[in-house]
Amino acid sequence: MPEVAISDREKAYALLQADANKILKLIKVQIDNLTMPQCPLYEEVLDTQMFGLSREIDFAVRLDLVDEDEGKKLLENLEKQLNVLHEAAQNS
Repeated sequence: MPEVAISDREKAYALLQADANKILKLIKVQIDNLTMPQCPLYEEVLDTQMFGLSREIDFAVRLDLVDEDEGKKLLENLEKQLNVLHEAAQNS
């Protein structure tokens, strides 16, 4: 694989990871300051952000910039981190 393609793949994955981190930070701020996880607004923001990221990942996969398994792992990792935040909010 040409060096440029590898660089583009790395860049695409890094951008997706950055978007996942932004979602995590957004939800953390929302839990800490604005609403509780039972709030419909919280659920709407979370669903919208996760859907958007999944579409970004799908697009990158279709362009062959990200491996499908890597994309799934990225989403799964974000979901796990969000579950930890959610449980911590429930227990406090």
